[in-house]
Amino acid sequence: MSNPTQIGKTPQVGESAPDFTLPDTDMKPRSLSEFKGQKVVLAFFVGAFTSVCTKEMCAFRDGMARLIDLKGQVVGISVNDPFANKEFKEKNRLTFPILSDPSREAIKTYNLESPDFAGLKGYTVAKRSIFVLDGEGTVRYAWVTKDPNVEPNYGEIEQVLAKIK
Repeated sequence: MSNPTQIGKTPQVGESAPDFTLPDTDMKPRSLSEFKGQKVVLAFFVGAFTSVCTKEMCAFRDGMARLIDLKGQVVGISVNDPFANKEFKEKNRLTFPILSDPSREAIKTYNLESPDFAGLKGYTVAKRSIFVLDGEGTVRYAWVTKDPNVEPNYGEIEQVLAKIK
């Protein structure tokens, strides 16, 4: 791993992605470190069942054949609880892990907090963000938007995955 990332600092290209452990939709603790040796598309999304997030996660689902060919593993993360995320995953037939960060630990570590979301005072969600990691957990691509209505450039994500050996 290269340059360790400080807590509360958004990881930049060339830095190590901070590890975390969050529950998946079956309440099983999942750590980023368990994906070591794989290329990972870490996708922080605003919230289950919101229109843009549904479109984004379904775009990853629909592109899974290409991502698998590129040896990419998508991992979605939202602040929703595991029960809401399970319903979201099942309703949209998502084939990759969706992790829950209701305590906001991971989004704080990655400095992705979007406070007072939709005018709801005290309700913090993750900024829509993508981090592509190589097999060592080094960030090879980082994209963060403050606009929850903007989707990532899926072609760029695939290009980055294709370049990682």
